[in-house]
Amino acid sequence: MGVYGRVGDMAENATPVRGYSASREQLRRRLARIQGQVGGIAKMVEEDRYCIDILTQVAAIQAALDKVALGLLDGHAHTCVIGAEPGQQDARTEEMMAAVGRLLRHG
Repeated sequence: MGVYGRVGDMAENATPVRGYSASREQLRRRLARIQGQVGGIAKMVEEDRYCIDILTQVAAIQAALDKVALGLLDGHAHTCVIGAEPGQQDARTEEMMAAVGRLLRHG
Protein backbone atom coordinates (compact mmCIF):
# COMPACT_ATOMS: atom_id res chain seq x y z
CA MET A 1 0.00 0.00 0.00
CA GLY A 2 1.34 3.42 -0.85
CA VAL A 3 0.89 6.73 0.88
CA TYR A 4 -2.51 7.22 -0.74
CA GLY A 5 -4.04 3.91 0.33
CA ARG A 6 -5.79 1.25 -1.66
CA VAL A 7 -8.20 2.14 -4.43
CA GLY A 8 -10.78 -0.22 -2.92
CA ASP A 9 -10.77 1.82 0.31
CA MET A 10 -12.40 4.81 -1.38
CA ALA A 11 -15.95 5.36 -2.45
CA GLU A 12 -16.20 6.10 -6.15
CA ASN A 13 -15.13 9.71 -6.88
CA ALA A 14 -14.56 10.36 -3.15
CA THR A 15 -11.35 11.93 -1.90
CA PRO A 16 -10.03 9.84 0.99
CA VAL A 17 -9.28 11.53 4.29
CA ARG A 18 -5.79 10.71 5.51
CA GLY A 19 -4.48 11.02 9.04
CA TYR A 20 -1.91 13.55 7.86
CA SER A 21 -4.28 15.65 5.73
CA ALA A 22 -4.55 18.46 8.28
CA SER A 23 -0.77 18.69 8.62
CA ARG A 24 0.17 17.97 5.00
CA GLU A 25 2.08 21.25 4.56
CA GLN A 26 4.02 20.72 7.80
CA LEU A 27 4.85 17.17 6.67
CA ARG A 28 5.94 18.42 3.26
CA ARG A 29 8.25 21.03 4.85
CA ARG A 30 9.76 18.46 7.21
CA LEU A 31 10.44 16.06 4.32
CA ALA A 32 12.00 18.88 2.27
CA ARG A 33 14.29 19.65 5.22
CA ILE A 34 15.29 15.97 5.42
CA GLN A 35 15.93 15.94 1.70
CA GLY A 36 18.25 18.92 2.17
CA GLN A 37 20.06 17.12 4.98
CA VAL A 38 20.64 14.11 2.71
CA GLY A 39 22.08 16.43 0.07
CA GLY A 40 24.31 17.90 2.75
CA ILE A 41 25.66 14.46 3.56
CA ALA A 42 26.42 13.83 -0.10
CA LYS A 43 28.38 17.09 -0.17
CA MET A 44 30.23 16.09 3.02
CA VAL A 45 31.28 12.82 1.35
CA GLU A 46 32.44 14.71 -1.75
CA GLU A 47 34.49 17.01 0.49
CA ASP A 48 36.03 14.00 2.24
CA ARG A 49 34.75 15.15 5.65
CA TYR A 50 35.48 13.35 8.91
CA CYS A 51 33.52 10.08 9.25
CA ILE A 52 32.07 10.92 12.67
CA ASP A 53 30.71 14.23 11.36
CA ILE A 54 28.92 12.36 8.56
CA LEU A 55 27.60 9.73 10.97
CA THR A 56 26.26 12.48 13.21
CA GLN A 57 24.28 13.86 10.29
CA VAL A 58 23.01 10.38 9.38
CA ALA A 59 21.74 9.99 12.95
CA ALA A 60 19.99 13.36 12.72
CA ILE A 61 18.25 12.29 9.51
CA GLN A 62 17.19 8.99 11.06
CA ALA A 63 15.73 10.83 14.05
CA ALA A 64 13.88 13.23 11.74
CA LEU A 65 12.45 10.33 9.71
CA ASP A 66 11.40 8.58 12.93
CA LYS A 67 9.52 11.72 13.93
CA VAL A 68 7.77 11.77 10.54
CA ALA A 69 6.87 8.10 10.92
CA LEU A 70 5.47 8.59 14.43
CA GLY A 71 3.35 11.49 13.25
CA LEU A 72 2.01 9.41 10.36
CA LEU A 73 1.28 6.50 12.68
CA ASP A 74 -0.55 8.76 15.11
CA GLY A 75 -2.70 10.21 12.36
CA HIS A 76 -3.32 6.76 10.90
CA ALA A 77 -4.37 5.36 14.29
CA HIS A 78 -6.84 8.18 14.87
CA THR A 79 -8.21 8.52 11.35
CA CYS A 80 -7.82 5.22 9.55
CA VAL A 81 -8.05 2.75 12.46
CA ILE A 82 -10.37 4.34 15.03
CA GLY A 83 -12.33 6.08 12.28
CA ALA A 84 -12.69 2.92 10.17
CA GLU A 85 -15.90 1.00 9.84
CA PRO A 86 -16.16 -1.48 12.74
CA GLY A 87 -15.65 -4.42 10.37
CA GLN A 88 -12.37 -2.90 9.12
CA GLN A 89 -10.79 -1.88 12.44
CA ASP A 90 -9.10 -5.22 13.14
CA ALA A 91 -7.58 -5.40 9.66
CA ARG A 92 -6.43 -1.79 9.87
CA THR A 93 -4.89 -2.43 13.30
CA GLU A 94 -2.99 -5.47 11.95
CA GLU A 95 -1.81 -3.41 8.99
CA MET A 96 -0.61 -0.62 11.29
CA MET A 97 1.20 -3.04 13.61
CA ALA A 98 2.98 -4.60 10.63
CA ALA A 99 4.15 -1.11 9.65
CA VAL A 100 5.35 -0.52 13.23
CA GLY A 101 7.28 -3.79 13.03
CA ARG A 102 8.98 -2.70 9.81
CA LEU A 103 9.91 0.64 11.38
CA LEU A 104 11.40 -1.03 14.46
CA ARG A 105 13.56 -3.34 12.34
CA HIS A 106 15.27 -0.43 10.56
CA GLY A 107 17.88 0.00 13.30
